[in-house]
Amino acid sequence: MDEDTKEHKTLIKLCVIAVTSVCYCYLIPVKIPNGISRLLSLLPVIFIFCILPLPISTVHLTFPTFFFLVWLGNFKLLLLAFNRGPLSPEPRLPLLTFISIALLPINPKKCSKIPDASPYPVPKPVVLAVKAVILAVIIDAYEYKENIHWSVIRGLYFAHIYLGFEIGFAVTALLVKIILGFDFEIEPHFNEPYLATSVQDFWGRRWNLMSSSILRVSVYNPMRAIWAPTLGALWGQVVAILATFVVSGLMHELMFLYMMRVRPTWEVTWYFVVQGVCVAAEVVAKKAVNGRFRLHRVVSGSLAMVFIFVTGGWLFLVQPLRNGVDVKIINESSALLNEIRSQWRDFKVFLNRFLTFV
Repeated sequence: MDEDTKEHKTLIKLCVIAVTSVCYCYLIPVKIPNGISRLLSLLPVIFIFCILPLPISTVHLTFPTFFFLVWLGNFKLLLLAFNRGPLSPEPRLPLLTFISIALLPINPKKCSKIPDASPYPVPKPVVLAVKAVILAVIIDAYEYKENIHWSVIRGLYFAHIYLGFEIGFAVTALLVKIILGFDFEIEPHFNEPYLATSVQDFWGRRWNLMSSSILRVSVYNPMRAIWAPTLGALWGQVVAILATFVVSGLMHELMFLYMMRVRPTWEVTWYFVVQGVCVAAEVVAKKAVNGRFRLHRVVSGSLAMVFIFVTGGWLFLVQPLRNGVDVKIINESSALLNEIRSQWRDFKVFLNRFLTFV
């Protein structure tokens, strides 16, 4: 059996198991009160979600199954255990809506006729199309990476990660909107992160907004509520920020463990600890100056992006590059791009024959 065919069949089986598990979860809130009892009833599903990505070997399939199930899915179930999060609104969600929100990175907020006041602009199809072309150019450029300076290649890796994430998540949201027809206001997962004005702005309001939202509800808010009465509002916020970035770092470390199947070396966790310390320091500094001094957004934004990318090259990319994940991603991306081109050529041939016949 072809390796790709086997991988896709495995993915289908995992999807069936995941949907069945979520259907079980849908019955829990009706019969079991929220708290430890409900959490215990959800633990088998959380365990199942943790092992589902293990049979998958390709990076491009391991990442979404990990992110959708082990990360977002399990965090949503943990929140559900205590009657919080996107799976616990009133009135109760319909079954199909519950399944979609549990398994996909979508915002459950209902659409409104009131104009959108969100600071996150909805990505336009033309913009996404341009970004898809840029991503294709980056993938083609990898063929010449031996002749390109290593710093440029690392910049291409970061651009690849960002564009791949944004396009993939946007397509997922679009398919949910079209196929399932939900009346959701599905917010974009990215808000042009390259326009960030600070490290806090980058991580809190522009990069991977779905993860930020889940971490804010499950880690940041509880930690701030616990520590603010003891340490004060400011230092309670600092502790909450640091705890959130530590959890994020551990989840990224776990993600790389699933993708590489090698022992963690903890550079990824330290990367997020460094980012958390910087964000906390920024919050304290802003509180100290109280608006009396502010760098121009071009200057602050440039400094922030340099800091994020330099520390990323120093810590975040070390383990993946050491274990050849970049080579796997390049090979898989090139194969996928060639397949898309082949299908497009076949479609054009079919269309020409059809038009000739007509």
